[in-house]
Amino acid sequence: MRGAARYVLVALIAFAVALLAAKASQGLFAPPTGTGRLHALMHEQLKLDPTQDRRIDLLEAGYAGRRKALEADLDAANVELAQAIAREHSYGPAVEKAVDRSHHAMGELQKATLSHVFAMRAVLRPDQAARFDIEVAKVLTPQPESNPGRDAAE
Repeated sequence: MRGAARYVLVALIAFAVALLAAKASQGLFAPPTGTGRLHALMHEQLKLDPTQDRRIDLLEAGYAGRRKALEADLDAANVELAQAIAREHSYGPAVEKAVDRSHHAMGELQKATLSHVFAMRAVLRPDQAARFDIEVAKVLTPQPESNPGRDAAE
């Protein structure tokens, strides 16, 4: 029974790691954070002219396909990681290789996202770009969580 319990525990850990990695990658693009937040800024607050609107729409269409492919690669890397963990039951060579593949996939997704952000910025007028830059900084900067009990005690 002890061996079976260990196998179940490792399988649960592998599943949790894969699930967390997949959710983390999805969270980068879900409003109101990440590019979802930047998308809302672009289309709701920056008052793009019709030419800018068309250019941004083209950029977003191109990025959507690229992002989908990169997310599929990340999902496949996470499946590979879960399988390696289930096979090795330790941080062995297959797990290390799968972790490296997962990190590479996440890095490629981040690079593509940043390229998209800079391409959108290039469409903006200087006044719009200044507001965009502030929002990008907010998206990338961790915001301290509010703790009313702690704040009142300090």
